[in-house]
Amino acid sequence: MITQSRRRFLTTAGLACATSLVRAPHVLAAEGTLETTTVRLVNDTSICIAPEYMAEELLRAEGFTDIRYIEAPGIQQVDAFLRGELDFTNFVPFQGIQLIEAGTPIVVLAGIHIGCFELFAGEDIRHVADLKGKTIGLRATPVGVLTLMAAEIGLDPAKDIHWVTGAESGTDPLELFVQGKIDAFLGFPPEPQELRARHAGHVILNTTTDRPWSHYFCCMLASNRDYVRKHPVATKRVLRAVLKAADLCASDPARVARRIITGGFTKQYDYALQTLSEIPFDKWREYDPEDTMRFAALRLHEAGLIKASPQKIIAEGTDWRFLNELKSELKV
Repeated sequence: MITQSRRRFLTTAGLACATSLVRAPHVLAAEGTLETTTVRLVNDTSICIAPEYMAEELLRAEGFTDIRYIEAPGIQQVDAFLRGELDFTNFVPFQGIQLIEAGTPIVVLAGIHIGCFELFAGEDIRHVADLKGKTIGLRATPVGVLTLMAAEIGLDPAKDIHWVTGAESGTDPLELFVQGKIDAFLGFPPEPQELRARHAGHVILNTTTDRPWSHYFCCMLASNRDYVRKHPVATKRVLRAVLKAADLCASDPARVARRIITGGFTKQYDYALQTLSEIPFDKWREYDPEDTMRFAALRLHEAGLIKASPQKIIAEGTDWRFLNELKSELKV
């Protein structure tokens, strides 16, 4: 069930320095009048989208007065977006590109950070290739991520790997892995942090550090095509707030961890701090998001998961105008 929540958890004093980062009156005046003061962002309990959680007061500095976080975990996020309940959403290219090919009115605006997915396995498994014939568990992790990991080293994901999700098994796949009942588990924060705390298995692939995944964005920011068309000024200001929040995640992870705990976006401070300290949230300044879309679309095409060419996906599902303008303004 999808519920709507509002969080006013960042005090003006606590974010004084953060708010000052986005105040640029001459730039805002040049952009024109804000077309809407309402924006709806996703809350899916994932720590890795902390920049979106941290953006509330930055959005207020940009002129938004009605800021809503829509609780939509896992696949419900896609459903909420399709029903028009979200204006901006987290976009995982290795899964979301299939939505673009299907005609979903989604527009990718920027990359936010790399990494966050980690593949844990039992002690007898040392490499991804060793997973042939094995059982891998997933909670809300997009299946497409592991599908491409397997295909990258020559495994047939449909034939060589048995997948277990909570919906199929009626039990928690993470608990099955901890108990040694399945061979591997692919997760994203806070799941890897929990597995490390419980000394369960070991990591055989980390998209933050292992190539080729570490060279491309894991999480990107996307919006609804109609929102971008009707509200270009609002779109740019939302993106600016989220990117500034990403900078805060990179420069002061302890402060951000405390804030998202206070806001109720996640529960355990140590998991939040570990995640924020490990993920490079400043890579939006260095990496080209179009490279990520091209790489992911090509891999999905090679795996037979999409038919469209990378060029078509980029043409129909991305808009880099706002990012390019902000990079120029922020002297990135």
